[in-house]
Amino acid sequence: MALILGKEYCKVDSNGRFKFPIALKRQLETEDGRFVIRQSVYAECLELWTYASFREEVEKLQAMLNPYRREDRDLLRKLTEGNVIELDSNDRLLVPVEQKHVIAKAKEIVLQSTGKFIELWDREAYEKMNQSGSDFASMAEALLGAKPAEHEQQQ
Repeated sequence: MALILGKEYCKVDSNGRFKFPIALKRQLETEDGRFVIRQSVYAECLELWTYASFREEVEKLQAMLNPYRREDRDLLRKLTEGNVIELDSNDRLLVPVEQKHVIAKAKEIVLQSTGKFIELWDREAYEKMNQSGSDFASMAEALLGAKPAEHEQQQ
């Protein structure tokens, strides 16, 4: 699985295409140019996964969830609801029609890596989310700031 780092701004054309930034593409040189794009379950953005990383994620989910339990099956269906897309000859990606509503009004998007996948945000929505007043320092301290022994006891 590739480690993806960075934040990039991209222009979106009227067809919903954007040029995939070279800084991100270089990190994925060993990948085959296929991606999976899906709606985030946590935010008003899209998630862009390499095909290989998404396949690994689905395999983990399948191992954790029981396909004979309705709730598990529903969750698996929702988390695997995505489209395979590929870079074209000009290194552009096309957002599929059923997912365009997330960036429909966007003339510019933000690609924000999470390490494992890339979030695609309408720039205005991204800036609004970033200015939401979340106290990231307090969250980091609460979630990550415990001493190693304390952290193990909390789990």
